[in-house]
Amino acid sequence: MTGPSCGRLIGVGVGPGDPELLTLKAVRALGAADVVAYFSKLGNGSHARAIAHAHFRPGIHELPLGYPVTTEMPKDEAPYRTAIAAFYDASAARVAAHLDAGRTVAVLSEGDPLFYGSYMHLHVRLAERYPTQVIAGVTGMSGCWSQAGAPIAQGDDVLSVLPGTLPEAELARRLAEADAAVIMKVGRNLPKIRRALEASGRLERALYVERGTMTGSLCERLATRGEAPAPYFAIVLVPGWRERA
Repeated sequence: MTGPSCGRLIGVGVGPGDPELLTLKAVRALGAADVVAYFSKLGNGSHARAIAHAHFRPGIHELPLGYPVTTEMPKDEAPYRTAIAAFYDASAARVAAHLDAGRTVAVLSEGDPLFYGSYMHLHVRLAERYPTQVIAGVTGMSGCWSQAGAPIAQGDDVLSVLPGTLPEAELARRLAEADAAVIMKVGRNLPKIRRALEASGRLERALYVERGTMTGSLCERLATRGEAPAPYFAIVLVPGWRERA
């Protein structure tokens, strides 16, 4: 479908939260876009939009893509997979309609578009059909370890990035094997993550970072943090680099 009248798809990484971590390339892309699309939960605002909206040009068309209410469904079961696949199919069709009309569509993504980002679900559906560019963004984990001032890995250190949704035993096994680790998708998984860290002997090194690079952010040792639930924007870091050069 590519051709002279076809629009262009741009996946724009907007970084972890601090608007000053938006790259110059991302700002230029927003200034050139005809349409800005962004994901959000139904009834809630878009965090990615909040980061980037100061750089929207006047009169730009906004295309919010609201997730279906599927949080109550087990994610490894067919009803959830069917609902979320249908949502991404419909979202891709909405974006494609603008591309077919010759418009440039910038799709915002928190952090980096191709790292645990929703943009990638549009990318795999549309990139073979339309001219596409992906603009890298500062990841949430790099924003968090920079804020914490925690050297995360060096030399031959092996860094593992782990979702907190893994089964507890698997999480503990992978933590025991890694020199350094980043645990994402913390939220209500925090008690399980704490137990896995303790079982792997890594709890004393673990750092808890909440709302990294954003207003109201905090960083503390996980071992001494209370039992209060973690918010969505939380991450656990296990720094490597045990022996300084």
